[in-house]
Amino acid sequence: MLKFTQTSRLFLVMLLILASVVPIFGQDEEPCDREEDPRTFTSEFNTDACRWRTRFSPLRRNNPYWLMEPGCQTVLEGEDDDEFIRLEITVLQEFKRVAGVRTRVVEEKEFIDGELYEISRNYFAICSATNDIYYFGEDVDFFEDGEIIGHDGSWLAGVDGAVAGVYMPGTPMHGARFYQEVAPDIAEDRAEITELGSIEVNGEWYENAVRFTESSPLDDPCSFSTKTYVAGIGMVQDDHLYLVEAGYVFRIANEAPLKNDED
Repeated sequence: MLKFTQTSRLFLVMLLILASVVPIFGQDEEPCDREEDPRTFTSEFNTDACRWRTRFSPLRRNNPYWLMEPGCQTVLEGEDDDEFIRLEITVLQEFKRVAGVRTRVVEEKEFIDGELYEISRNYFAICSATNDIYYFGEDVDFFEDGEIIGHDGSWLAGVDGAVAGVYMPGTPMHGARFYQEVAPDIAEDRAEITELGSIEVNGEWYENAVRFTESSPLDDPCSFSTKTYVAGIGMVQDDHLYLVEAGYVFRIANEAPLKNDED
């Protein structure tokens, strides 16, 4: 039987303490190297040739991954940190002029365990020359007990140096990197296209899909999110949230175009 002196017992205790706080060599977590990738994200976009549209056109090729039809709604649900999340995305029959461009209002409502947490009104327009969908900003309301408590993340193109970013390219290409939000020090979300074609989401396979890995230089370099879009449907995954409903909550026959609206 092994016998320990008082000194050896003390030494053993110290070793156990060190083992609990110091990672064993070669077994610590792999360091995050996302920021070390030498490729950059496109942050400047030539929109001089753009004629802006705010809806699908039956006479033109449309961007199938982000549906811009009034009344179209997608609903995603899932759990995060033992909380049930519901996200409702609805294309409204509303417009907002941002940086001189008539944009379509897309409303997002997020509920946590049945309580309203956030409403954001997002502003988009389609560049007819490229079929890219540009993101012109958002107005955000955060709620607690039914009362608005903040507006963090709100931004508009044309204000404080912000400009529109590309939300969804007209021709997605694997490896493409681009800023979706270009609002310095406020909103700088950027995306990389990491998958195209047939993509599995929550045990189901979708054809003609595109997957983004999104990050922001304002966040931790190891922090990123995953979004997946499917042609003819729209978003089917937002990290831990997955599509449960897709359809129309209302339909309209016609909308009166404005002068800067091509249709």
